[in-house]
Amino acid sequence: MKRIVLASGNQHKCDEISAVLGADYELVTQTSLGIDSAEETGTTFVENAIIKAHHAATHTDLPVLADDSGLVVEALNGAPGIYSARYGGDDATDASNNRKLLQELAHCKERSAFFYCCLVLIAHRADPTPVIAEARWPGEILYEERGEAGFGYDPLFLPDGLDCSAAELSATDKNRQSHRGQALKILTDRLVGA
Repeated sequence: MKRIVLASGNQHKCDEISAVLGADYELVTQTSLGIDSAEETGTTFVENAIIKAHHAATHTDLPVLADDSGLVVEALNGAPGIYSARYGGDDATDASNNRKLLQELAHCKERSAFFYCCLVLIAHRADPTPVIAEARWPGEILYEERGEAGFGYDPLFLPDGLDCSAAELSATDKNRQSHRGQALKILTDRLVGA
């Protein structure tokens, strides 16, 4: 079993990624290894994922997988975007982020949105060739929360072609369809083909 550090302390994210990677990999959060979060100073998802991967890699001799993902709402000029996790403020919770999103869209009929994910895998701290995988999950923002599963903006996100929110999907269905699931498939296909 190959051990990989996830450059995150988000256990929900770790569980989702572990479910897709399968039994060949043991994914551990950087927090469980005593590694603090990186300061996300990038202006894009790709830049922030690379920053997070390199930060975690400086503290371990293990491969590192970093994820930078978020919700992009067209009517809000791309917000919350790279600030998705702290949209409701520095100490934001999923509930406060969702409340703010609903407030910002209260008088808006155009609710198109997509979840975006960038994954970066580096083999070690000096790896000059990171593997990068990106994916989008299109949909729209609901007028009220639906569902109890998932996390983040899942209760407000209605994926294209479905009549249930991301929070109403089973973990298996979400992992197969989501931005993170798609990016992980791209990443693992590249690793197998390498």
